[in-house]
Amino acid sequence: MAVELCLLLLLFCGSTISEVQPIYKPPPGTLDFGFVPAKTYDTGAYHEPGPIGILFKIVHAFLYLVQPNSFPQDLIRKLAQQKFGNTQGDYQKAIYYEIGFIVSAALGLLFILLLPLVGLCFCMCRCCDNCGGEMHQRQKKNADCQRSCFATFLFVASLIISVGVLCAYAANQHLTNQVRGAKKLVNSNFKDLKVFLNDTPAQIDYLVSQYNTTKDKALSDLNNVGPLLGSRVQEQLGKEVRPALDAALTMAGAIRETKEALENVSVSVEVLQEGTERLHSNLTEVKTHLSNTLNDSACSAAQAASTCNIIRNSLSQLNINANFSGLPGVSSQLAKVNDVLKIDLSSLVQKGYAAFNDTPDLVVNQTRNILSDIKNVLESIGSNITTFTKALPVQKILADLTIYLTQSEAYVQDYFPLVEQYDFYRWLGCLILCCVLVLILVFFYLGLLCGTCGYDKHASPTTRGCISNTGGNFLMAGVGFSFLFSWVLMIVVVLTFVTGGNVEKLVCEPFEDKTLFKVLDTPYLLNQHWKNYLSGLLFKNPNINLTFEKVYSDCKENKGIYTSLHLEHLFNINEFLNVSMYTEDVALKIEHIQINLSKIILLDEIGKENLLNFSSSGIEGINFAAYLTEINKSVTKVDLLSFANDLEARADQLPKGALENALKGHANNIRVIHNQQVVPLEQAMSTLNQSIRLLKRTSSELMVKVKNVISAVNAAQLLINNNASFVIVQETKKYMDTIVGYFEQYIEWVKESIAMEVAACKPIANVIDTAVDIFLCSYITDSVNAFWFGLGGSSIFLIPAIIFAVKLSKYYRRMDTEDVYDDTENGNNGYHKEHLYGIHNPVFTSSVEQW
Repeated sequence: MAVELCLLLLLFCGSTISEVQPIYKPPPGTLDFGFVPAKTYDTGAYHEPGPIGILFKIVHAFLYLVQPNSFPQDLIRKLAQQKFGNTQGDYQKAIYYEIGFIVSAALGLLFILLLPLVGLCFCMCRCCDNCGGEMHQRQKKNADCQRSCFATFLFVASLIISVGVLCAYAANQHLTNQVRGAKKLVNSNFKDLKVFLNDTPAQIDYLVSQYNTTKDKALSDLNNVGPLLGSRVQEQLGKEVRPALDAALTMAGAIRETKEALENVSVSVEVLQEGTERLHSNLTEVKTHLSNTLNDSACSAAQAASTCNIIRNSLSQLNINANFSGLPGVSSQLAKVNDVLKIDLSSLVQKGYAAFNDTPDLVVNQTRNILSDIKNVLESIGSNITTFTKALPVQKILADLTIYLTQSEAYVQDYFPLVEQYDFYRWLGCLILCCVLVLILVFFYLGLLCGTCGYDKHASPTTRGCISNTGGNFLMAGVGFSFLFSWVLMIVVVLTFVTGGNVEKLVCEPFEDKTLFKVLDTPYLLNQHWKNYLSGLLFKNPNINLTFEKVYSDCKENKGIYTSLHLEHLFNINEFLNVSMYTEDVALKIEHIQINLSKIILLDEIGKENLLNFSSSGIEGINFAAYLTEINKSVTKVDLLSFANDLEARADQLPKGALENALKGHANNIRVIHNQQVVPLEQAMSTLNQSIRLLKRTSSELMVKVKNVISAVNAAQLLINNNASFVIVQETKKYMDTIVGYFEQYIEWVKESIAMEVAACKPIANVIDTAVDIFLCSYITDSVNAFWFGLGGSSIFLIPAIIFAVKLSKYYRRMDTEDVYDDTENGNNGYHKEHLYGIHNPVFTSSVEQW
């Protein structure tokens, strides 16, 4: 029941988004949906054992030596399918895999069987004064060396046993500590599961609420249909319209420039004609005065004659060079251009611009009703999503799951004290086992201490001190307890070794490298009728490829549970996220947008007629060659300033007197004429030159230019009247794709959020890790394995300890009889006992004879 409730909750975290095929992938403005609200999980499914981890690693290395074989996947599959033993090789494979455990367990069983038997025989043998039971010690030359070696070996064995006891005690205490601290980890897992259940509805609500972001953006674009759609239409049509209007406006400017140029020509020609006449008169007058001056008698002198002759010969250069009196007038052309300018062509073109710039307003006015319908569709989408979300039984499912989770937590809390109680019994039992070894060690250490401290090398075996004798008794007590309890210890070691070792090899290691999941994912393993057990359990459809390994890995990566469990196969809530039907309605309504731009008039017939009149104004008939011929001439034949300067220089060559002064006066007059008459004439010629050249450029193929302008305007007008519908359809499609693109962004965001963020199933993976990796493997198995490793090592080293203790006790205990021999005969290595002289001692006799 709990599994079904969990699945019903989880299926509400996603939908079959993959079924929604995008209509178009436009590049709209990126929408910001924020972050899906999510709380962090407290459980850290990782256990760090601390310093005892070194012991765990040593145990793992030992287990690898015992069992280096890889995980027997085939055998486990056959065992799960109850096919184990069908073939003869199965048992051989199993024995081969378990050979290390079998051999080790067999040795342990031998230990269990033989050591009590050996102890019994040893006890009976000593009761018969054999096996060291006779309280008599033969003296040997190397007795001290043997005693030291036996003591050293026993001490080393005791140390090793002590280390094993410490390892067993540490493992026992570690398991108890972890069990006591497991309650916090269990509570953390339950807390994360509650967070998982409580946050899922809020995350779903957040996904639903973010539809408003999409809707608001779409409504914003719809409210700005003029600047968006209208501007796009205007931009596309403007590629033809604006160049045509610009050409017409340029031609209107050319008409004004032509008028100004004609007026400049008319005025400049008049100024030049009058100025040249006046200049001619003044230059004639200057020449007359210069001739009279040169006819003076002073020029007859030898010093002035040559200079005067040179000046007289240059007087012919004082004359005008350009003749503007014969240039034709432009009054008729100016009159026609003035008639053309009576109609303001620029104003007509500006009206065309204004009409074309009103395209966005036309779009707004003509799409008002359709946009209202689209807005209603968008509102209906939001209301439908809200209604559908409220219809989902999420709260009921959450309530059922919460109740189940609470009951489970209460069950764990109720039984946890019982677990602690049983763990206390286990701890106490293991402690007793350790205490048995500690008791044996106490006897051995006390025996070594008393024997070593109480030993007197000068004392004979029969006269050894009480302390030394007590040490020997302690050693024999340790031997006795070793025989009594070692086999019990080994039983515990064998049982825990076989159990813990196989759990480590068959569960923990395969779980760590996910081999265990691969076995569980074997087709028809857990159910002979189901190919995939997990999908058969969840969806009643075993053909769906859903594996334990994939689910665990996805949850480990904290992906959404919808993606991890492929819940689209269990429940389809396509109505929640499949907005394709709504976008189709939106797209259909947008496609029906009809925009009529025939009211836009770029240039009326009056404007076109005005252009034709300008082309026939006759400016192309002006005799530009005659004008340019005269313009290219200089005003006078000689530069008057140069002439005046030259005249003044030649006057300086003459003797000082009236002639020199008169010539310099004439030079100054010539300069005045140049500044007052020639310079204005040159300026007028420059103006005339610019105007004539402008008129020449304008008149060049004027008719063709005007016709081209009119043709461009007509073509643009035809595009607006007849072919604008194609442009409008194209731009409307792009506009529609932009609107629809917002919904697709929303769908993609929801899809990604459901896959990665909504109902992130990390707590489920944490529960598995906590149960298997931490509780079973890290807490229990590692501790149990470390316990038997320490206890087993100590038990095994009891064998050499028993041997060395029995041997050593002979050197510490007080003997009843001893070897006696003569010092002079045998040196000082023996003992001389006067109270034995004369007494028949068969041992002594035999010893002497043998010696």
